[in-house]
Amino acid sequence: MINNDIANILITEQELDATVSRLAKEIDRDYAGSDKKLVLLCILKGSIVFTGDLMKKVGVPVEIDCMRVSSYGAGTSSSGNINIVLDVIRPDISECDFLIIEDIIDSGRTLSYLVGYLKHKGARSVKTCTLLDKPSRRVVDFTPDYVGLEIPDEFVVGYGLDYAEKYRALPYVGILKPEVYGGEDA
Repeated sequence: MINNDIANILITEQELDATVSRLAKEIDRDYAGSDKKLVLLCILKGSIVFTGDLMKKVGVPVEIDCMRVSSYGAGTSSSGNINIVLDVIRPDISECDFLIIEDIIDSGRTLSYLVGYLKHKGARSVKTCTLLDKPSRRVVDFTPDYVGLEIPDEFVVGYGLDYAEKYRALPYVGILKPEVYGGEDA
């Protein structure tokens, strides 16, 4: 059973719900009364659960779009190279204020790259929102605009986050046992 691979639950369903509600209120506060075309840009696949829950709680009008990028090769560490697998293509990009929705930030390379990339494509503005932040892993100078929770340097899965395409459907965020992914303590 998949739950047997979890060392412990780091963030419960209730904590996730409260965190998403708080982030939605912050976004509403910052975009209330604006004529801006706010686009929640979901970074697939890991952010899909978070984006779905967030868009249901945000009160200001939003559109959604998706990108798929990869910075991971095989295994659990980033290659450092950002590959755009699915790009956002919109005729109205210069009228859009993008809020990039990410499940987790480790090195910061992906979001730092995407902010510059979207600005270069002509976006009116670009901000970032992450559910989870691991600032201890940062290798570039990057600070997200909206942060759900700061977490320790552990390998986490659930609520959209995966290892080898497994564990995404868990309703909580859990720490994966190192023996499952061949970690240091395996």
